[in-house]
Amino acid sequence: MKNSLRLLILVAFAVLAADQVTKYLAVARLTDALDGRTGLSRVQGFLTEQNLDNQPPAEGGRYRATRPHRFIEDYWHFRYVENPGAAWGMFGDLPESVRRFFFQGASLVALTFIFVMYVRSEPSQRLVRLSLALVVGGALGNFVDRLLRGYVIDFIDWHWRNQPGMRWPTFNVADAAICVGVALMLMDSLRRPAPAPSRPLAESPNP
Repeated sequence: MKNSLRLLILVAFAVLAADQVTKYLAVARLTDALDGRTGLSRVQGFLTEQNLDNQPPAEGGRYRATRPHRFIEDYWHFRYVENPGAAWGMFGDLPESVRRFFFQGASLVALTFIFVMYVRSEPSQRLVRLSLALVVGGALGNFVDRLLRGYVIDFIDWHWRNQPGMRWPTFNVADAAICVGVALMLMDSLRRPAPAPSRPLAESPNP
């Protein structure tokens, strides 16, 4: 059992670490939440500061998110966004208490289901196991966000020359890992040979 879970543990925690580190960098570089902080105070600020993309700010307040960083002009920006919902912001308008319970419960159910699928997979199904490990890591990354803050930090903004309707919803490393994992599972299912048709039963001789 330990050997079979090694890939799951290594990949899932690598994705989780990459996801949280990049979200920390997003808070540090794309908001003012960590300005003037040093050492552990910066980590504390990352874990506790909220409402950093306030649009508009509260009365008498100020915008806390800075201007997007243009990584590839007209195509790829880094922009800080807090997503209280699921993909494409679905269910983000639910009351906070209901939303937290719903998403945390759904995440735990999904993680349990994926873990069972991984355990039941065959050792020869390496691509399937890698795919499931990527999905688990991504789900854990977003689950940690919801547990700490009640929303998910997104910051990767892909678009086509800022044209209306040509913008992909802002996402993060955890979302990317989930999408790659699902794509690999689809590829694996398509490349498997179809089962050979069973031979028809021999016709019984005429009486």
